[in-house]
Amino acid sequence: MGVRVNLTKRLVATASVALFAISLSGFVHAQASQLKNSASPHPSPTATHKVGTRALPKTLSAPLTATAAQTVEGCAKTNATAHYPIKVGTPDPKVPQVDHIITLNTNCGPITFTAFGKKAPVTVIAMTFLAKAGFFDHSLCHRVTTSQLYVLQCGDPTASGSGGPMWSYDNENLPADAPNNYPAGTIAMANSGTAANGRGTNGSQFFIVYKDTYLPPTYTIWGQVTSGLDIVKRVAAAGVVGGGTDGTPVQKIAIESVTVK
Repeated sequence: MGVRVNLTKRLVATASVALFAISLSGFVHAQASQLKNSASPHPSPTATHKVGTRALPKTLSAPLTATAAQTVEGCAKTNATAHYPIKVGTPDPKVPQVDHIITLNTNCGPITFTAFGKKAPVTVIAMTFLAKAGFFDHSLCHRVTTSQLYVLQCGDPTASGSGGPMWSYDNENLPADAPNNYPAGTIAMANSGTAANGRGTNGSQFFIVYKDTYLPPTYTIWGQVTSGLDIVKRVAAAGVVGGGTDGTPVQKIAIESVTVK
């Protein structure tokens, strides 16, 4: 899939955000199995639940591209499958830092949230750029967790936990280290910890919290669900392929397209 550009671009922003950066890391794309030791994300208090990218925290009981039976009312059949990400350029961080209304049009119905363009400007600029480019279209939400960590993870076209764009960026708008610091409805970025150069590793993968959750405050909060959280809850209630509490959702759920306003 190519080599990521080894470039860090620091940009002076508006008075409300004095300085922010988009860092493009010089890493070679590899298989998730090759990255499982070098890209471990920060653990939760149980040291077993993580919200990471480019490496899954455990061996799943079924392939991430497994076809699960339709079990959730309101979910239609989807033809989405794992695929290589489309090639995209680099987002322009000088675009206006404004809030957006984003709708994930899934085969199970629309999930709408407010994106915090003022609180998390770099993240929202990057994610809306990807959405408008069609990066998320026909991509599977590859992971659901149902014990202690309550999230649906999406944003990886490869559905492997290792996919993303050819650039990364730093954390921002982090919560306090407190109980339930990632409450239900939170939209946050998944990451693989801090890179060797000290920069952040956010890309395209994100998670939707469907039940109040505690995590180390190392995952950027960039949105809040306004409608459709019931869809995520129903998908989570259907469980994990092969059993267990962390893995591929039994109910196949795909982002067919994304609307940004």
